[in-house]
Amino acid sequence: MSFKKRIYNLLDEERGNQKGDGLVHYFISSLIIINVITLFLESYNDINKEYGDLFKFIELFSIIVFSIEYILRLWVADYAFAKAGPVKSRLKYMFSFMGIVDLLSILPFYLPYFISIDLRVIRVLRLFRLLRLFKLNRHSKALRLIVTVFKKTKSDILVTVFIVSFLLIMASTLMYDIENEAQPDAFANIGEALWWSVATLTTVGYGDIYPITGLGKLLSGIIALLGIGIVALPTGIISSAYIEEVQNRNKTIQCPHCGKPH
Repeated sequence: MSFKKRIYNLLDEERGNQKGDGLVHYFISSLIIINVITLFLESYNDINKEYGDLFKFIELFSIIVFSIEYILRLWVADYAFAKAGPVKSRLKYMFSFMGIVDLLSILPFYLPYFISIDLRVIRVLRLFRLLRLFKLNRHSKALRLIVTVFKKTKSDILVTVFIVSFLLIMASTLMYDIENEAQPDAFANIGEALWWSVATLTTVGYGDIYPITGLGKLLSGIIALLGIGIVALPTGIISSAYIEEVQNRNKTIQCPHCGKPH
């Protein structure tokens, strides 16, 4: 086996069968989690003052590791996309979802060295470090299972989203027409009423905006009751699909003679 193929096997959790595969994936997964924890701890001034140098070292070390990983994945892309040519395979990786995530997770570190960027923009770009969480997808079978479930149920979820959106718009428009005259400040426009609709339909009920007319209270009660069922629909769809997918993956073929699983 060539050296390039060995590198591909180390990086590809599905096809790799070398002893070092597990170590590579556990190492990168741990590094991603450490990065996210570091990002949160940096927001505390006292902690950042005391451990700022350590956080900088972790970030620099992570950038080096993730940059090497990106270059290696680019190098072995012709194995991942075997049917495409050398150039097309690398372009496919670069513009794939995970390829974009890999690039965005390291890009904010390099940009200031090439172009002049305002410090406020740099602070925003630092949020791209959170995209490293998506990198866990390729290192975790559980996360890949969840992604598969979402792909299988996307049409059902989109239907639910459409129904919820339609209900929100209808409720907001009706509540605006009902409450605007009684509460011109609270329900000044449909946008304000939309905030009430979201809080009511999700049964959060912040209480900052609420109806005071009898008809408005009746509509509010109906929307709250509908929200209990409609908002729970995606949860039921995803849960059902998740259980089905787990059962399908755990299915084993039994020998008709001995009854043992194969």
